[in-house]
Amino acid sequence: MKFEQCIKEELNFIYGNEISNLTWEKLEKIITKYQQNEFIRTRKTRGNKIILDERDAIIITYGDQIQDDNHTPLQCLYDFLSKYLYDVVSGVHILPFYPYSSDDGFSVINYRKVNPELGNWGDIEKIGSKFRVMFDAVINHISRESDWFKSYLIQKPPYEKYFISVNPEEDLSMVFRPRALPLLTRVETINGCRHVWTTFSEDQIDLNYGNPFVLLESIDLLLFYATKGADFIRLDAISYLWKEFGTTCIHLAQTHAIIKLWRNVLDIVAPWVVLITETNVPHKENISYFGKVVPEPGITDEAQMVYQFPLAPLVLHTFQKSDVSKLNKWVGELEVPAPFFNFIASHDGIGVMPAKGILSEIEIKELVDQTIQHGGRVSLKSNPDGSESVYELNITLYDWLNEPGSEPEQINIDRLLASQSIMLSLAGVPGIYFHSLFGSNNCYSCFEETGKARSLNREKLDYGGLQNQLENPESKHSKIFNGCCLMLRQRRSDKAFHPMSPQRVFYVDKGVFCLLRKDIEGVTNVLCLTNVSKNNKILTIDCENLGIIGKNKGIDMLSGENVVIKDRKIKVELLPYKTMWIKFQVN
Repeated sequence: MKFEQCIKEELNFIYGNEISNLTWEKLEKIITKYQQNEFIRTRKTRGNKIILDERDAIIITYGDQIQDDNHTPLQCLYDFLSKYLYDVVSGVHILPFYPYSSDDGFSVINYRKVNPELGNWGDIEKIGSKFRVMFDAVINHISRESDWFKSYLIQKPPYEKYFISVNPEEDLSMVFRPRALPLLTRVETINGCRHVWTTFSEDQIDLNYGNPFVLLESIDLLLFYATKGADFIRLDAISYLWKEFGTTCIHLAQTHAIIKLWRNVLDIVAPWVVLITETNVPHKENISYFGKVVPEPGITDEAQMVYQFPLAPLVLHTFQKSDVSKLNKWVGELEVPAPFFNFIASHDGIGVMPAKGILSEIEIKELVDQTIQHGGRVSLKSNPDGSESVYELNITLYDWLNEPGSEPEQINIDRLLASQSIMLSLAGVPGIYFHSLFGSNNCYSCFEETGKARSLNREKLDYGGLQNQLENPESKHSKIFNGCCLMLRQRRSDKAFHPMSPQRVFYVDKGVFCLLRKDIEGVTNVLCLTNVSKNNKILTIDCENLGIIGKNKGIDMLSGENVVIKDRKIKVELLPYKTMWIKFQVN
């Protein structure tokens, strides 16, 4: 009853009393339909709680990331995950696997079908039998080639009201623009010319959530994904959902209300499904999508997880300067109301907007400069005054960190692994982009083929060739992959790495990131040390000052070496870009 009341309140806020009552009547029928679904009924017998713990880590990948001549891409993906990562990660985020017309999947033609070039629903369900699967809900917009938009063009009910038609003379100067592209796109309908709202491109037509039928469609879709085995649903570009003239049209109250409404519907029908918001914006705005904290620790009333966008530019800055000061300050002040989704590389570029207010404009420019120097590109956004500014860095993580040909390969490998170790040590659930598992280089042929900067970081790999690389212990791919897997395996072995276990950052040297994680059950402490510089670091650390309670020694979880505590102190040597996770057993 609590969830139903919350849904009615949000509907009333969004649409007003009369429309909300009619919408609730239709929504109630949708809820009842899915409560009777066989998969939902069977899944409920396994329990209704969301369980996130230290075993959770998620691979981010396209459905066709690896390919061969004898299997569908999703079959290749299942084989790779099962063969190489079954005891390493818990889940996989398969980027939009639906039929699409552009933007590598993010301009969806049909939300309910699997792209036949990738495979079918049986392939998705097979992956879901071994791994927790994250689906994308790309429901801010839809492809202009979709049946919905084709029906709009012929003004077929109810689709004639599914999109937002705007008079081009309307003052839209306040609207926040994530792209340096026109906000409105001219189209021809049977009733004449219209200008429709297109936040991202002329092929991605924004949906009109001012129409309650669109909201009902979105709810039906989310519940459909639950029946197909979605454990996580990523709400793509969700901050732009609601449009209102005279505003920035980002982070509006109605958008938050809709997410809360989705959350409450899922809590009724499929409460094990995690909603995760993707909002590439400054930190304070980003964490607003958690909503309000409720009495139970780690629980909020909006999204259960939020992408941790500032982490990537901060980690880049840390390695660029060999200085942990800015990262330490940010982590030290970080509130963790619920689990963050931590990542430092993804299918998109590395956003710099979330670093504003944390890094100076000069420091952000230095990140941009290194991107260009290392063969990358930058993407721009439009500002209200007509100017443009950098939105994201387009480059692989390996190539950003390492200037091609400037240093020995082993140093480059260690630097990449050191960057991953910081992400893996922090509170939250880590997300590892497929290419970061192997240290992929920029794909210039991909960029030349598409002309799109993001293609630099989206190369498709031959599965047989990748396996040959992994089976060669001397290859770069193998060394990086095995280093990542070692950290992931050790991370999942200790409750100190629970997504919500306490963390505390300490300053021991400007070139060393020092983080203490404490098991919430009081069994272990893990001191995470990462050298972010090219210099050896010899450290004497006072365990008492750090609040480490343990026996007379610790053990480095990554090397297996003992670390002796003498006079309440430990002395360690960190080689360039090396990491130690020192585990202390509590007495």
